[in-house]
Amino acid sequence: HGGSSQYALIESDDKPKSGGVDDPEYDQQLIIDCNMLSIDIENEIVLIHNFIRDKYQLKVPELESLVHHPIDYARVIKKIGHERDLTTLAADLEGLLPSAIITVFSCWRLGKAIEAWNRALALDSAKEKLVHFVKSRMGYIAPNLSALVGNAVAAKLMATAGGLSSLSKMCVSDVLLLGAKTEISSGQFYGAGACIEQSEIIQTKPPPPAFRSRACKLLALKSIVAAHVDSARGYPTGIYGTSIREELRKKLEKCHNFA
Repeated sequence: HGGSSQYALIESDDKPKSGGVDDPEYDQQLIIDCNMLSIDIENEIVLIHNFIRDKYQLKVPELESLVHHPIDYARVIKKIGHERDLTTLAADLEGLLPSAIITVFSCWRLGKAIEAWNRALALDSAKEKLVHFVKSRMGYIAPNLSALVGNAVAAKLMATAGGLSSLSKMCVSDVLLLGAKTEISSGQFYGAGACIEQSEIIQTKPPPPAFRSRACKLLALKSIVAAHVDSARGYPTGIYGTSIREELRKKLEKCHNFA
């Protein structure tokens, strides 16, 4: 793939260096670039998954309905391809696949699928390193936004908005749409939740359906405020974001009591 040289950044032992406390724009751009690279990796994994799936679809059409996630699909096929002891294989897969499907795979030549699944797994590993790096930097780049919605979601909000300053100037309705795109899983399209809905405070204890929309709007509003604070380099310890999160948590608790 033409973008393989980009992945060397992740595999290298020399981590990208921050621009320093006097150069916040450098760090923000780095996170934006990392987010774009992560999207590129996801897209390439989907292409590889489609290639693997197409090779097996006619032989074992049931597999796609049993294993949905592209990486899980690659892992299952790799396990089947390398294991010759069907008893051990069945135990390892914990009953995920019927024995008849396992037998078909054990007798079928895998060909180029071996290279494809190894590539998919390597890309997934690279993406995990990228995500880890981004999370480790967000506490410094946007401490209050990270304290409010979590490091991963803060990174997505900032990256999709184009930076903290841009995020701080957005209206609530636009923030609610950030990250609300169509994603691909197992070659199928499905609606993906927006960044705000993926935040820890919403996911840990989801608000009742009747209050969910209101809770997300409130969190979006507070995220804008937190982004403004971080853009101005205020409250570097993230204490402001922590206080807002606790305030929202108490309001959500009341919602559960009324539900």
